[in-house]
Amino acid sequence: MFSVLRALGRQLREVVAECNYAQRRAVLRRVSPEYYALEPDQAPDTYEAFLFRAKGPLMREPSAAQRSHGQLIG
Repeated sequence: MFSVLRALGRQLREVVAECNYAQRRAVLRRVSPEYYALEPDQAPDTYEAFLFRAKGPLMREPSAAQRSHGQLIG
């Protein structure tokens, strides 16, 4: 009985963690000026444009070894 409850608790924790991760990513996309740039793949024309695009928290990606073990970005 306890093993079933433990498994359900683990699954619930994983679902909540995935929802939190998705919510963080969505908020970062919505507030980041980089996503509203007309040509986001091109370098900014001025230093001021660079500072505007680079403002805000940057996402820290885990290493390839950590990602291979299932660690999420962010």
